[in-house]
Amino acid sequence: MGSAVVQKPHAVCVPYPSQGHVSPMMQLAKLLHSKGFHITFVNTEFNHRRLLRSKGPDALKGLKDFRFDTIPDGLPPSDRDATQHVPSLCDSTRKNCLVPFLDLLKKLNSSSDVPPVTCIVSDGVMSFAIKAAEELGIPEVQFYTTSACGFMGYIQFRELIKRGITPLKDESYISNGFLDTPIDWIPGMSNIRLKDLPSFARTTDPNDIMFDFMGEEAQNCLNAPAIIFNTFDDLEREVLDAIIEPKFPPIYTIGPLSMLGQHFPESQMKSMRSSLWKENSDCLAWLDEREPNSVVYVNFGSVTVMTDQHLKEFAWGLANSKHPFMWIIRPDVVMGDSAILPEDFIEETKDRGLLANWCAQDLVLSHPSVGLFLTHCGWNSTIESICGGVPVICWPFFAEQQTNCRYACTHWGIGMEIDNDVKREEIVVLVNEMMEGEKGKQMRTKALEWKEKAEEATKQGGPSYNNFDRLIKEVLNPAKGVHNDEE
Repeated sequence: MGSAVVQKPHAVCVPYPSQGHVSPMMQLAKLLHSKGFHITFVNTEFNHRRLLRSKGPDALKGLKDFRFDTIPDGLPPSDRDATQHVPSLCDSTRKNCLVPFLDLLKKLNSSSDVPPVTCIVSDGVMSFAIKAAEELGIPEVQFYTTSACGFMGYIQFRELIKRGITPLKDESYISNGFLDTPIDWIPGMSNIRLKDLPSFARTTDPNDIMFDFMGEEAQNCLNAPAIIFNTFDDLEREVLDAIIEPKFPPIYTIGPLSMLGQHFPESQMKSMRSSLWKENSDCLAWLDEREPNSVVYVNFGSVTVMTDQHLKEFAWGLANSKHPFMWIIRPDVVMGDSAILPEDFIEETKDRGLLANWCAQDLVLSHPSVGLFLTHCGWNSTIESICGGVPVICWPFFAEQQTNCRYACTHWGIGMEIDNDVKREEIVVLVNEMMEGEKGKQMRTKALEWKEKAEEATKQGGPSYNNFDRLIKEVLNPAKGVHNDEE
């Protein structure tokens, strides 16, 4: 042909369809886009409709070279503005998504206005994409959106069955001290107990969907050409060293993604936020009015639900600790009910508390007024907290949040844990200790040290920065000279 037109590499990005997975995948997609990739970002039809509702009808038009597409999730149609039932969704994506995904890839490949698909970046729990890539003969990488220690926990699920630990004999094992059993046989993970492994291991049901799904999807990642983690080497060194074993595929630690993004050219996609809820923009203005390190920020993420009683305990704990707070309360945070806070609580805290449905959390955590984060310890929240240099009070809910909590409190020295059955008095004690006490000072210092290490990792020439470059050259776009010469 002799034509000098070099086609862009085309990455298809497929997140697992819930908020905590869509956000980091969007960060990664934007980074690839800034490096010259054409992007197709694949949401489920259900989440695509939610995004349109939260962002407005033009939000997903995208750009010529950053487009949105959809596949069905296989569940009955619904228009609820809430996170779907997780076990049903997991079971359904694993059984139903491969065929529509292959159809989508074929459609993209036969379209004249986009370049042919050259690679797939799939969520670590959407392993049907590994099969799809094999079928098309193109490179594929699994982006595992939890911590590396969380991943290592899931990899042990088969071993827990072999050792007769899971399923638990009966419900009493959850409260009789059995969960305190030390687990000392996991490579690279020291000082953990059964209760620090991902919570799906606490099932009494041998056919539990979540236990099976998370354990098997983690195993499936071992068949991928490569795995990406949104973490940095210093933070999880022991576990990462244990994952760089022959039985694991090559791994690329390229986090924290939000910091890495600061070192790449601004693209027109910069302003595209991936929140499935409408973000409240008054939060930052409210924080601007507060003293440095004075605000307790509270957010339990997109999936956690609690009892009405726990909601009240949190409310009065915050009120009685007398510190200013910003509390993000999703409308669906209370089990089977809408979240309603006591009138007298709202009255008492109106001058020092801000309640909102959702916010741009990364921006909140890097705001100088925020001094403490009360969190469920999801991985995005944990890594964003580290990027902001903010210590944490942990109230883990499920999945690998328990693992992240253990690491925050014992390995990284940035957090304290609240008892699962939360009481207002305990919140007052912990908040005051973290905001005013000696321990709190030490944890703030530690959090700032981790922030510095994260900055080192992601700046030009740092390990995460270099790993991102290697990921592109070694896996996603090994074709020499394609669009990578500008460096």
